[in-house]
Amino acid sequence: MEKKRVLIVAQEVYPYLPSSEMSDQTRNLLLKLQEKGCEPRTFMPRYGVVNERRNQLHEVQRLSGVNIIIDDTDHPLIIKVASMPSTRIQVFFLVNEDYFLQRGVMADEKGVEYDDNDERAIFMARGVIETVRKMGWVPDVIHCHGSLTALMPLYIKKNYSDDPIYRDTKIVYSDYANEFTTPWSSKLVEKLSMDGIDISELGIDSNTEFNHNEVLKLAATYSDAVASASENSDASIGEYAKSMNKMYLPYNKEDMIGAYSELYDQILSK
Repeated sequence: MEKKRVLIVAQEVYPYLPSSEMSDQTRNLLLKLQEKGCEPRTFMPRYGVVNERRNQLHEVQRLSGVNIIIDDTDHPLIIKVASMPSTRIQVFFLVNEDYFLQRGVMADEKGVEYDDNDERAIFMARGVIETVRKMGWVPDVIHCHGSLTALMPLYIKKNYSDDPIYRDTKIVYSDYANEFTTPWSSKLVEKLSMDGIDISELGIDSNTEFNHNEVLKLAATYSDAVASASENSDASIGEYAKSMNKMYLPYNKEDMIGAYSELYDQILSK
């Protein structure tokens, strides 16, 4: 039997970022998947706080050199890789000067949220999708963690549903609590349209305020399953997911990692 291939796309992974609910959860999930004999890989941004020398990052030239066009502007993408300490798990880093290298996760050192977080989410989604296509590595499950990954389900289902890499891939989105409070730019609608996404099919318009709840709903709509990854996750997202006939995993304080593993088996058997 072939190993289950699981791609973890996360805005935070420990030990490359400090310990947090999300960074710890993604690391523990990767370790659990390796322990179960799966083939896990993960992508995260190369933020300014990631120490390249200490973590032994090196460029993967065959995967680098892509330009991601967002709002008529070219943004170069470089891919670097490291092996998670004491594991065989490869962690791939999205490197870009404009969006990540001089930045924190969602906000600067003063706690001010970046006004281009919508574009950073577009860059992350498209950067991961195109890099995995270059790899020729077909994931059985893609599991997205964090708001910067929230547009990935939309792009895969709308722009890559016929691609052999993603045609049969199942997508899980994990909802964490209160990741941002400043709504994303209303120009997100226009930027998605420029990528060939038919906005009329999304149930949104130019007046949509992309607050945290709306971004999560967009992710849930195009995922195969939604999970509450935090004890304080917005309960309405779970209700919304169930109303859309999506598989829903409530927060499991005792064994969230084990619950994820069971969820993968369930969605792959459908």
